[in-house]
Order: sequence, then C-alpha cells, then structure tokens
Amino acid sequence: MDTTWLTQKFERIGARLKVVDQSHQRVIRSFGALQLDISEDRRGEYFEVRTFAASEPIIEVLDVQPVDRHLLLLVRDDNEKSKFLCGHDERHWFVAGIPEAAPVGTVRQAKESLQPQEVRRAVARHGVSGKFLNSRKNSAFIRQGEWFFLPMTGYSVSESLVLKNEPLRRGNGGKPHWAEFCYRTGGETVHVCARHPNGVTENQYKVILSDNPNARTWAWRTMRRNPVVFVKGRVRHADHATITLHGWHQVVMNTENESKAMRNVAFLD
Repeated sequence: MDTTWLTQKFERIGARLKVVDQSHQRVIRSFGALQLDISEDRRGEYFEVRTFAASEPIIEVLDVQPVDRHLLLLVRDDNEKSKFLCGHDERHWFVAGIPEAAPVGTVRQAKESLQPQEVRRAVARHGVSGKFLNSRKNSAFIRQGEWFFLPMTGYSVSESLVLKNEPLRRGNGGKPHWAEFCYRTGGETVHVCARHPNGVTENQYKVILSDNPNARTWAWRTMRRNPVVFVKGRVRHADHATITLHGWHQVVMNTENESKAMRNVAFLD
C-alpha cells in the first residue's frame, strides 16, 4: 500500500502516521481489514494504521481541516464502508468511529453526528448554532472527551443517594472520568471483569460460573449498564482539563458506540 499521500494528509493536521502490515498474523480486530489506533514513541503520539487482510482496504480522506486539526477518513472493505474522525482534542490525538447511519462527508458533519439525540434536543431548545454547535461549552452542554453534560435546571436529589468521587466509564477498558458528586438511576445490573468488560447479565454470569469453576477468581464486580446518571461539581480526567459543573447535569455518551468499530462498548457505572 502506497501511503505517501495518506501521510501527507495527516501531516496537514500536524500529526504523524505509521502503517503496519499484519496480514500474516492471527489477530482479533474490531472492524474489517483495518484498525486505527493512537500509539506513542520517543517523539510523542502518532496515528497507527494496521492492515490485516490479504486484499488492501480502500482508504479515502473526505475532508481535512488543518486549523481545527481534524480529518475524516472513509474505509471501504468488502463492500462495507466505515468512517473515522481523526483529530486533536485538548491534549491528545484521538480516533472516533462515526455511526454508519450518519450521512457525513465533512469534519463538521462528523462532529455533529457524534452528538446523541439528547444533546441535539438540548441544542435545539437553547438555539445553539454556528461555530458554537461543536464547541466544548455552550448554553446546551459542556463536553469533556466523549461525555456530554446537560444542565438540569431545578433538578434535585436526596443527599442520602449522592455518591462521591464516582467513575464514568465506557466498557472499553479506557481511563474513567471522575465525578465529584454522582447520582444514578435505572439501567441494567451486570457483572464485569477484565474478560467481560461490557458486563454480563445475572443469567449469563451463572452460566459462566457453571461452565468454568475458575471463573470465580476473575475479580468480578457488579455495575449498572447504561444507567441514567447525573453529576455535579468537578469532573476530572488525566487527558482533559478539569471542568466544574454548577448544579446537576445529565451525563450522556457520544454516539461512537453506534459505529461498527465501537458497537460493543457500553456505558458502565
């Protein structure tokens, strides 16, 4: 695969790119014949493209925004299409899978497609538009990484139900965001361990223990999958600036979990 042109596209947003051919290896991959990731060497972070199939996937760059430091990739593999937003957010480079149902062709459209329905309704109520629509803070929401925080005016919670210093995490093994004050309701009770990061139901858990007695040693913990979560106070993360939420805000994850690359990711709390 001649990647000179692709490298040049990434250089336009100030990023480095490395392509690794792993078609000779047996691997577990999250999507098709290609995997995108962020790696690091002595020079810092870079984008890494790993190819797995004997037939090369077709890669196109649909849009490049050098000032914004973002670009939009289209990957065609066996008549399937996947789109990925690659860019820089606050302190680090990132890759986000774009939901296949979203008809996007530009970086701006890709960003908007990552906003879930709850966020879009809040944006409409507050009349947010233009350059503020994809900002990290406007009258409708505050964003920190993949999480949106929607202000809930007048919302109140019994202090006895409020938890302190609670993690907000997706089921992908990434570093959690930590909320100073948290209240959650609803969702599904699941059992989580390193081998089942997205959690399994009570019935699935019993089957696993029945089939494998050693499974009891897998450091399980009980969590809630896809609950409704509200937070306030400071929210911190190593890769993002700490934000302070005055009053309760509903927590909503972006729509990346709707893409093929991330469809197995759940909101665990």
